[in-house]
Amino acid sequence: MSPERKLRLGRIQFRAWRRGFREADMVLGPFADQVAPGLDDGELDQFEALLNEEDQWLYGWIIERDPTPSEFETPVMAKVRAFMRAHVAAEVGRGIG
Repeated sequence: MSPERKLRLGRIQFRAWRRGFREADMVLGPFADQVAPGLDDGELDQFEALLNEEDQWLYGWIIERDPTPSEFETPVMAKVRAFMRAHVAAEVGRGIG
């Protein structure tokens, strides 16, 4: 991994874990740790665009409570949603919730 990519992933992970909205942190942080390193540069661009959005909107799109604007309905959003479903199910299975 190049030093530039490692730095970029570090910034993304920091932003994903420190949203200030616990529910978003619990989805986006683990996604950034576990999935983001395998994303290509274009997908990282999409993920960073999501991280630039307000938490209440972003979380609403992830859980599909609110309609997602077309520019954010990307393959990365689909990956975040799939990760969230699997991650939440795994945590509940371990006794959380």
